[in-house]
Amino acid sequence: AVMQGLATDRGLLVPENLPQFPAGGVEAFRGLSYEALALEIMSLYIGPDDIPKAELKDIIDRSYGTFRDRDVTPVVPLGVDGLHVLELFHGPTFAFKDVALQYLGNTFEHLLKKTPGASITVVGATSGDTGSSAIYGLRGKKGVECFIMYPEGRTSLTQELQMISVTDPNIHNIALGGTFDDCQAVVKACFNDHAFRDEIQIAAVNSINWARILAQMVYYVYAYLKVTTPGSAGKVSFSVPTGNFGDILAGFYAKEMGLPVDQLIVATNRNDI
Repeated sequence: AVMQGLATDRGLLVPENLPQFPAGGVEAFRGLSYEALALEIMSLYIGPDDIPKAELKDIIDRSYGTFRDRDVTPVVPLGVDGLHVLELFHGPTFAFKDVALQYLGNTFEHLLKKTPGASITVVGATSGDTGSSAIYGLRGKKGVECFIMYPEGRTSLTQELQMISVTDPNIHNIALGGTFDDCQAVVKACFNDHAFRDEIQIAAVNSINWARILAQMVYYVYAYLKVTTPGSAGKVSFSVPTGNFGDILAGFYAKEMGLPVDQLIVATNRNDI
């Protein structure tokens, strides 16, 4: 699932079975650090035959050692109506996608080491955030060539500079005349050309990659444990800024696994998306 990205029928890869939280529910995780919580949740999906637990712990620790806040994704009270903000901007590029892409980069590298001489070509589309997060997650990774397309003139200058200022030899930026959807169409066309895909071993970093969703489930559980107390824990709701639905999907999976969620609110702006 990690290496393939998109299913061969052009659909999304999803779990055949959703594991449930252990006996005692989410309370079994209370008091864990972010990294320890990530290890417990990811281990529900990643067995020792996939990645031994000690190696998975190392991947997680290295992935979140790059964050500026010790809590990785701290939860800050707003001081009104019991509202809190889950801060997801403490990674290398200040984008929430760092949470998943720092992990995904290290996971790619780990899985490639299993096969001597193996390599992948990451092809991604970005409207600004995914590209720089992917680049910072994949820069210098052995066996990974990374090509990121972004719509020329349609990202912020800061986002463009974050991408094009990374000079690692495995990073390649492409400014495409058009919109983000045009960039995404090129990515999907590459995946749907099976001979080409197999020839260069294309992998995905967009939210179609299951590993990104898995990594993002963790902060929903972490936030829940931060805003509730033992014995008085009720349901919480999450309002999530939404573009391509990857982030809210992670919240949905966390709910299906047993996280006491009342509402998942899909929030977007008035752009015609």
